[in-house]
Amino acid sequence: MRSATEIERWNRKLHTYVGLCLLFFIWLFFFTGLLLNHSQWRFAEFWPNRKQSRQEYQIQPPSGGSDLTQARALMLQLGIVGEVEWTTTRADQSRFDFRISRPGHVSEVKADFSAGRATVERIDMNAWGVARILHNFTGVRMADRRNQRDWIFTELWAWAMDALAGGLIFMVLSSLYMWFELRTKRLWGTMVVSAGLLSCALFCVGLRWLY
Repeated sequence: MRSATEIERWNRKLHTYVGLCLLFFIWLFFFTGLLLNHSQWRFAEFWPNRKQSRQEYQIQPPSGGSDLTQARALMLQLGIVGEVEWTTTRADQSRFDFRISRPGHVSEVKADFSAGRATVERIDMNAWGVARILHNFTGVRMADRRNQRDWIFTELWAWAMDALAGGLIFMVLSSLYMWFELRTKRLWGTMVVSAGLLSCALFCVGLRWLY
């Protein structure tokens, strides 16, 4: 009996503090989810309000190495940080094009090693743009091995999202445990859980059989 009481006490404590730790991440995702779902909201427009610029720089062509190594060397010269995205297949070794992304900023780099010059086209977005990009910022693409995470902050963001997913799983399981301990609430709880399960199944499984 004492063991069960200890489990219940620790479950409540962990439920409370894990929830407080994840609180702002959860708010971020529900708010950005609303923005993605209601792109017509004018107050949150970011693309029409973006700032674009284009500049040319003298560069020292990288001495060698992989494409990523050369991209990092160029980024150091240009003073740009972020996640490297490969946008074209490199056919001419004297030409080197790639994109650097981080929430709120996108830089398109087009380097000409033979001329020792690079053109940087930059797009800067407002806070609404940053929030929306964070919702699906991963640094990787399905079925594209070339685009992998290569920026430490992208890795940290991915780890934070994994922690958020694990924390939400714990929150759900601890909620179920606390509900099950309330004997007088089991009937209503079962009805609510069943309604949630059926509505989720409708979208996840049921829609495929409508047509």
